Amino acid sequence: MKKQKPMTQDWFATARTLSEALPYLQRYAGAIVVIKFGGHAMGDAEEMASFARDIVLMRQVGVNPVIVHGGGPMINEMLAKLNIQSDFVRGKRVTDAATMEVVEMVLSGSVNKRIVQAIQDEGGRAVGLSGKDGGMVTCEADDPELGLVGRPVEVNAELLQHLFKGGFIPVIAPLGMGREGETYNINGDTAAGAIAAALKADRLLLLTDTAGVKDENGDVVTQLSPAHVHDLIDRGVIAGGMIPKTETALAAIEGGVRAVVILDGRAPNACLLELFTDHGAGSIIRDSDPRIQPKG
Repeated sequence: MKKQKPMTQDWFATARTLSEALPYLQRYAGAIVVIKFGGHAMGDAEEMASFARDIVLMRQVGVNPVIVHGGGPMINEMLAKLNIQSDFVRGKRVTDAATMEVVEMVLSGSVNKRIVQAIQDEGGRAVGLSGKDGGMVTCEADDPELGLVGRPVEVNAELLQHLFKGGFIPVIAPLGMGREGETYNINGDTAAGAIAAALKADRLLLLTDTAGVKDENGDVVTQLSPAHVHDLIDRGVIAGGMIPKTETALAAIEGGVRAVVILDGRAPNACLLELFTDHGAGSIIRDSDPRIQPKG
C-alpha cells in the first residue's frame, strides 16, 4: 500500500497562493492579454518551456492571450550566415529587399514556429501568424531612409477574435503589409502595442531584460500614470531603450488598452505573478491606481 507523504509548509504555501489567486482568476476571465515576448528567454529552451506553460495556464483559466514576438538576434545570425551586408543610418539597420526576405523567413518561419511548438508541447492550441495574414496590420514606411521598416497605421483584429472563439492562442510575427503589397518589418513592441489597442486589451505585457521602469535612485517604480512617465522622460530619468517602450505603452493606453506592464521576462512565471497575485511584477502604467478593478 502506498504511504501518504507528510504535508509540508511548501504544500500549504502552494494551496494558500492558489486560494488567494481566486479574485484575480475571476477578474481576468474572458480578458484579452497581449504579451510581447523577446529577449533572453527566446534563446533558452527551459525558459521558453516555462513561458509556454504559463501561457497555456492563462488560456486554461479563461484568459485570451496573444503573443507578439521579436527575433532580432536570430535575424542577425542568419544574415551573417548568408553573408548579407547591412547599411546603417543613425545606428539603425536599413532593411532592403534582400534583408527583408531573411527577416520574414526567420520571424514567420523558425522563430514563430518554435514558440507555437513550445505552447503545443505544454498542451495548448497555438496558431502562428504574421501581421500580413488576413490583412491584419497595414503599414507605412516609418523612416524612408531605413527602407522596409514599417509603422502600423491600421490593424484589423477580426481574425484574432475568431481564433479566441475557437480556443486558439495566436502567436504573431511583427510583419505588416503596405498599401502597394510590400512587406514591412515592424518593431516588436510597436506591433504589440498596435494590436493591443485594436483589441482594446485589458493588459499589454512588455517582457524585457530589465526589472521595469526605474526612478532616479535606480529603484523600480511599480505604478505610474502617463503624466508621471512624461515627467520622467522630460527629466532624463527614463532614457535609452526604455524611452520607446514607455512611448509604446502610452500610445497603447491612448488607443484603449486598460493598462501596460513593463516587466522582466527572465523572472520565473513573470506573467502569472503580474496577473494573478497581489504583488504583481514590474512597472504598471495606467490612468488609475487600484490593481483590481471591476470588470468592464
